[in-house]
Order: sequence, then structure tokens, then C-alpha cells
Amino acid sequence: MKKLLTLGVLAVLLASLPVVASDKKNKVKPATPEVKVEQTESVEEVKPIEIVPTMSTESNAQNRIWVGTFQIVWNELMDNIIYGPIRFVGDTPKVVKDLNKQSFKKSNISDKSYYTKYGPVSPELKKEIEKGIKEKFNETSDILDSFDWTKDGQRLFVYAMLKKDFKFLQAFDKLAEAPFAKNYNYNVQYFGINDSSNKKLYKNVKVLFYKNSEDFAVKLFTKDKDEVILYRTNEDKTFSKYYSELNEKTSKYHGNKKFVKEDELMVPEISLYQETNFPEVEGRDIRRTNFKIDRSIETVDFKMNNEGVKLKSEAAVMVRMTSLRPDNGRHFYFMDNFVLFLTEKGQNTPYYAMKVSDVETLNKTGRN
Repeated sequence: MKKLLTLGVLAVLLASLPVVASDKKNKVKPATPEVKVEQTESVEEVKPIEIVPTMSTESNAQNRIWVGTFQIVWNELMDNIIYGPIRFVGDTPKVVKDLNKQSFKKSNISDKSYYTKYGPVSPELKKEIEKGIKEKFNETSDILDSFDWTKDGQRLFVYAMLKKDFKFLQAFDKLAEAPFAKNYNYNVQYFGINDSSNKKLYKNVKVLFYKNSEDFAVKLFTKDKDEVILYRTNEDKTFSKYYSELNEKTSKYHGNKKFVKEDELMVPEISLYQETNFPEVEGRDIRRTNFKIDRSIETVDFKMNNEGVKLKSEAAVMVRMTSLRPDNGRHFYFMDNFVLFLTEKGQNTPYYAMKVSDVETLNKTGRN
């Protein structure tokens, strides 16, 4: 089930596609001279599409995407540069706390599906990343050229690419074009299964549950280990809540889970490219370090048709060293030279003392 974390987002994307399908906006007639219009409050802008940093991030966007690439970058930053949870001087936003939970890790996806690299900024690092993604995925980067690669030991770059390209067990039939979500001004190309389809396509599909015509889910099988889950729902929740709800409904469903002759399947083809940054993590000093995240970026290039799915996603952060600033509060981090004493209660003289400057050397002398 771990592999479903990344691809489970497809179901939600399908359920909310109509805003992407048409970028036309309703035109509002200007007020007549006799009417005085007063704006008493600002209206929060609803984005047509948004990439969110975690599965638990809330969003008011009609179309939302999550992919694990930025989480991989964040994990690399935590595990190999900061050596612990990232907390900012002052308040730490919820999104940072959620990223610190590392709910998605490299272990949740096949090693052949991702590439990651970090190090001091230099032209050599850029060339190494370009060579790495070319050798592993035969891909080029959409984001590397947008960064300044002047050699600078005071800046660090953390990068990841996630790549998937797989085919369904059998290519689905291409179906007629039709509207999506009552948007009759835009026809979508669909694929799937109807009453004239070859029954061998039934093996492509497993019914997870079917409550009614607006509440159901299916799983689509592929030639690889990847699986595509499609969940139809009118609820508005975070991806993590969608996924929990989906699993709960699936576990309680005792109906026929096989796709049969009377069943039909219609799925819209999707092709999108999105790029975003996460302002909540940028420009803030990181506690107990002299690091600051200068810039963040994540891209999603996703295509799905009757034959299969292609996904390419990149993410990166540029980290800059700064002068170590004082922080409010006391943080007792024994992460460098320290001395340890052991005493008995009521005694003023210790019976054991130890100065610690190199934990690795000390631990190597221990008995297993």
C-alpha cells in the first residue's frame, strides 16, 4: 500500500478537474453610474490549481496536487544538513511542522523512481545533477538553469527528481469526447470501458467500493508494480483525510469487487505542467543553525491517457549560511563538546566524569 501514497492523489485531481479544463471567467457587467459599489471586505482568491507541500495541507483550490518530491528534498535537508527537525526563529508554520513528520520517505517508493543530490553550490554540482538524471532517467531538468550556480561555499543546494512511466495491463478503449462537471463549453477526451469493449479489459480494473453513482472508487492495474486509485467524492478534505476515508470505505465494502459486463468506466485524459514555490519556508532563520532557506521550488509534469501514466517532478531548495543569530528561549542541545559527571545523591564529589568531543570514537569502543 505504500506505493499508493503518491498516486492516490490522481483520484482527487480527477474529481476536481473542471476549473483547469476551462480558463474562461464569467464577465461581470460594470455598475451603472447611479449605483455606488462599496467593497467592505477582501475575498480570498481561489486558485484554479495548486501544488501543496504535504498530504495534510489544507487548500481552497478547486484542483490540487501533491507529489512526494519536495518532501524528499525536505528530508535530505533535515537528515543530512540540519540533523533534526527544522524550526524557525520565532514561530514555525504548520506546514513546516507537517514536513518535519516525514510522512513520505524515499523508502515509500522504488529506488529506480527517484534521484537526489545535495552539496555546496558550484557549476560542478549542477553538471553532476544533470549527468545523474540523464543517466538514470534520460531526462533534462526544467529548473536548474533558473538558479545561480556561481561557486559559493556559503550556499547549499538540495535537489530531487521523481520519475514514473508505466502502462496499463491493456490499453483502455478511447471513448467519445464529452463535457466534465457540467462544463458544456469544453469537451474532454475520455478513455475506459463500455458495452462494446473487449472483456479482457475487465482485468485492468478492481472495484474498491461502490456506494452510489457519486461515491465509489476503483483501482487500475499496470504492467509494473504501480497502481492507480480513482476515488469519486464530493467531499472537500485534505489528501490525507481522503486517503483514510477511502481505505475505510474499501474495508467495509462487501459487494462484488470484480468489473463485470454491466459496468462501465470513463476516465478523462489529463496533461498538465505546474510549477510553484512555498513562501512559508523561505527567508526564515533556522533555529540552532546559521542556515536560511533562500528559495524553494517544485514542478509537476503529469500525463494520463488510455495507455498509461507519465509523471516527472522536480524539487529543490537553496540554503544560505548566515551569521548565527540569538534566539528567544533556551535550547539545551548537547551536540558539540560537553562534559558529563556522575554523583551519588547527597555527595558533592562526582565518581565519574567524561568530556565528550567525538561521539563516534567513543561509541566504537563500546561492547555490543
